[in-house]
Amino acid sequence: MARKNVRTLTLVGCTFTYLLIGAAVFDALESNTETKRWEFLSEVRRNMMRKYNITQEDYRMLEIVIIENKPLKAGPQWKFVGAFYFATLVVSMIGYGHSTPVTRPGKAFCMAYGMVGIPLGLVMFQSIGERLNKFASVVIRRAKTYLRFQKTEATQMNLMLATAFLSSIIMTTGAAVFSRYEGWSYFDSFYYCFVTLTTIGFGDYVALQNDHALSTKPGYVTLSLVLIFIGLAVVAASINLLVLRFMTSDTGDDCSDDELDEPSQFVMIDGDVVLMNGKPLAAQEPAVHDTDDCVSVCSCTCLGPTSSELLEQGYQGYRPPPTSASRRVKRVSV
Repeated sequence: MARKNVRTLTLVGCTFTYLLIGAAVFDALESNTETKRWEFLSEVRRNMMRKYNITQEDYRMLEIVIIENKPLKAGPQWKFVGAFYFATLVVSMIGYGHSTPVTRPGKAFCMAYGMVGIPLGLVMFQSIGERLNKFASVVIRRAKTYLRFQKTEATQMNLMLATAFLSSIIMTTGAAVFSRYEGWSYFDSFYYCFVTLTTIGFGDYVALQNDHALSTKPGYVTLSLVLIFIGLAVVAASINLLVLRFMTSDTGDDCSDDELDEPSQFVMIDGDVVLMNGKPLAAQEPAVHDTDDCVSVCSCTCLGPTSSELLEQGYQGYRPPPTSASRRVKRVSV
């Protein structure tokens, strides 16, 4: 317990230190440009007011009209297609902010919709991410077997590299698509993909907001939504592995990487099947670790073969005797 408290305090300290470093860097990179832009825009506003004899109140009204009219460039935002796009942004927690409900019933429904939809979306993307990790582990294991590696198991690092590769493919492909249809530079399009797929959603760049795209370009709308859904699932798989990596990064003997890569050091309990080194144990009571110290958020086989897979490798004929109670424990040490 004391070690967990120390780790929590260390993470809090590291996070706030990281925030301070980020604030200092952003200040150095953006502050001067912001000041110059403000001075330039102020000069343009004064010249415009003087040239067209516009009062301060009229200029503020003109600003409001321009800001409120900007979302309408994409066409009707609250017809079914636009509403579906908005609902996707709510459930995925991207939240660009380019279009928001203005009526009280709409705001109330948005809150209730988000209360149910956000957890549902998180579970869905997490589940898809786990299935992607499972698929990647199978591909990696078969590739290692084909290349005659001594150890054919898919490790955490293998899966992290695989999901990072998939994420880069999604982002580069999406950047090319949005650069073509939105007229952005490739760098800005890649920036938009990163902000979107990590659910940051600043809203400085928003797709489908020009030339009535929501109503006149159904193919582009569909492609954008597909890229967003696939990208969110892949990023969820990456985050799933990163969280698992952090949760098993204790320096103690709970769940070190060496232990995770050596399934022979564990007793595998899957239903009533008890195996060690791929062989059934007859009468040996394993000492179970506290499962709170070794939590897995990944349902793939990156941490070693399951007992059913070990049976398939050489013990197909073994049938364990029935027991009075069936326990399902991920991993225990002996």
